[in-house]
Amino acid sequence: MSDLVHQLGELFLRAVPVAILVLIFYLFMRSLFFQPLLKVMAEREARTRGAQKAAEAAEAAAKEKERQYEEAFKQAHAKVYGEQEAERKKVLDERAATLKEARGKADAEVNAAKERVAAEFAAAKKEIEVTAAQLATEIARRVLQAPPAPGAPGREAR
Repeated sequence: MSDLVHQLGELFLRAVPVAILVLIFYLFMRSLFFQPLLKVMAEREARTRGAQKAAEAAEAAAKEKERQYEEAFKQAHAKVYGEQEAERKKVLDERAATLKEARGKADAEVNAAKERVAAEFAAAKKEIEVTAAQLATEIARRVLQAPPAPGAPGREAR
């Protein structure tokens, strides 16, 4: 067994320089390669998170601006519709006033025409009564004063 222990001892003695070389190589690689690589990866992760947060903030700001734009658009539409409605009401009111005025004038003209026609009718009726009486008198006078013509049948009084 001593041989075996001795062989193991030699094996370990030969392995020590390799282990030291591996340890030095590990420390060298860690300090010159892995730490900068890990630092770069951590920085990249931080920048990615920062960019994501900035993108989320920009998206939220864009949504807020879109909401503000929609609100302003709705207010502008409401304002335009209100102005249009006010103009339409104004035009309708003016039209109603014009129609009312025209109806008033037409009614006044109709009433004036009715009064003229009534006055003309009364004057014509009076004139006809006067003329009828004169004509009746004239007809009666001629009938009573006219001598019968010779050879004409006589008039008989009833």
